[in-house]
Amino acid sequence: MRLPILLALAGALSSCAASSSMRTAQNEIIIKTRAAPICGDTGAMKVAGKQAAIETIKAGYDRYIIVGQAGADTTRVVQMPGSYSTTGTATVYGNTGYYSGNTVYNPGPTFVTGGHNQDVAVRMFKEGEPGSQNALSARETLGPKWALIVRDGINTCAG
Repeated sequence: MRLPILLALAGALSSCAASSSMRTAQNEIIIKTRAAPICGDTGAMKVAGKQAAIETIKAGYDRYIIVGQAGADTTRVVQMPGSYSTTGTATVYGNTGYYSGNTVYNPGPTFVTGGHNQDVAVRMFKEGEPGSQNALSARETLGPKWALIVRDGINTCAG
């Protein structure tokens, strides 16, 4: 019983986030990230930050500063309709009788819908350019496997 639950959880985490970007200037970009409810707002922020580093490298820049941010939580729990079940017994004594019954409400299943949205505005810099001394290194942000991450992208909030 635990294996199907673990497999479902692993599947949910394997592709729980997606980002898209739009250039707004030669050295500026807006990134929109959406993450599954399981990621939380922190997971969405981490994905957006890594996506900023990826987009910086793809655009031919080395460093970046997040100059604007907005987030939204649209998660909610929905409960499906339940059902009633009645059990009882009838007893007859001559021409009269009585009924004894019990009705139980069985709630319907619940599921989580929505997600966590994170939007960031990013200004990108080349190494040594004025303003780059305060900017984050895109390669350092992504770590030693930065080239693979830039190639494959990020689609999970676990990590």
